[in-house]
Amino acid sequence: MDLIEKRTAGEIIDARRRAKGLTWAQLAEASGRPVVWLTSAVLGAHPVPEEVAATLAEQLELEDDLVEALRRQPYRTIDPELLSDPTIYRFQELIQVYGPALKALIHEEFGDGIMSAINCSIDLRRGSHPGGDRVVLTIDGKFLSYDWVASEG
Repeated sequence: MDLIEKRTAGEIIDARRRAKGLTWAQLAEASGRPVVWLTSAVLGAHPVPEEVAATLAEQLELEDDLVEALRRQPYRTIDPELLSDPTIYRFQELIQVYGPALKALIHEEFGDGIMSAINCSIDLRRGSHPGGDRVVLTIDGKFLSYDWVASEG
């Protein structure tokens, strides 16, 4: 049996979503999941729990192979082609410019450690501004301190 690749399945599911006139927010509400997480999961970055996959299958009339692709564990690797997308590139640029300052500020505030990208939540909303609407992005990540732990034995 040939398996459909998760990202390919995500593109098909996204096309189905658009054809049905549904927003990511509507699907997130129906599934009871945060919109950023759900969008990321459908596009291939997370395994989708059975109950969420069932909701998506019902909402979007998904075939079994698409549901199976949603449920599978992903390979979380970067697709080099995505890096040339202007929106994704701007996030890279943001980290290139502000990453060292954010690192310094995290260390000053919390000590020696990192902000988890695994144990985090992300919220995106539209903000009003006289000069034009703003993208307001909030990342809430758990602080993980560097800690030496001796192995047993």
